Amino acid sequence: MGTLYLVATPIGNLGDITLRAIETLKTVDVVLCEDTRRTGLLLQHLTIHKPLLSYYEENEDRRVPEIMARLKSGQSIALVTDGGTPCISDPGFPLVAAAIAEGIPVTTIPGPSAAFSALILSGLPTHHFLFLGFLPQKHNKRREVLAWSKSVLENQKLSVILYIPPHRLRTILEEIKTMLGDRPASLARELTKIHEEIIRGAISDLQYIIEEREKARQPLKGEMVLVIS
Repeated sequence: MGTLYLVATPIGNLGDITLRAIETLKTVDVVLCEDTRRTGLLLQHLTIHKPLLSYYEENEDRRVPEIMARLKSGQSIALVTDGGTPCISDPGFPLVAAAIAEGIPVTTIPGPSAAFSALILSGLPTHHFLFLGFLPQKHNKRREVLAWSKSVLENQKLSVILYIPPHRLRTILEEIKTMLGDRPASLARELTKIHEEIIRGAISDLQYIIEEREKARQPLKGEMVLVIS
């Protein structure tokens, strides 16, 4: 019986790959990945040559039986994402649950996480936090999540972590301010990359900065993580 390895990969800077991750990727039989081209570039950088099998949200359910058969036949398999830790707002949960149910060994090779990196850079409390990942695309569903979050925050002191697509940044900030109030916040952009940027202040401060940047034709781009007090 093989082993399923959950391997964290760099969220930007390729130098963040761990020694254990490199060794694991060298020794497994197959690497599961969201984007074979992106993971292929990472393995090329590491001079590692392994078969790649696509595993992403849309094909996750139908891939699981095939992967389980491979594991049962003795193959060792590494699951990676386009960046960060598998299963955290990324594919992986159905496979991990299936492997555990079948008694197949599952282990983690920990490493980069955009959520935790943004949290520790935020300057906001770090001991207790609520991770929401990506908010739903539909407005009504987002309001439901934010309303629930508000009820949680009324009873506990938590920092809230969210992933935000750039094209929804202004809309979501306005909804958060309306639903949760003008709270202290931190917006982390392009973490560990050349253009890494952390913008701190109240939600309204972030909105002002974003508006001014857009007026100057320098809109915020890239992957973003918002932390709210």
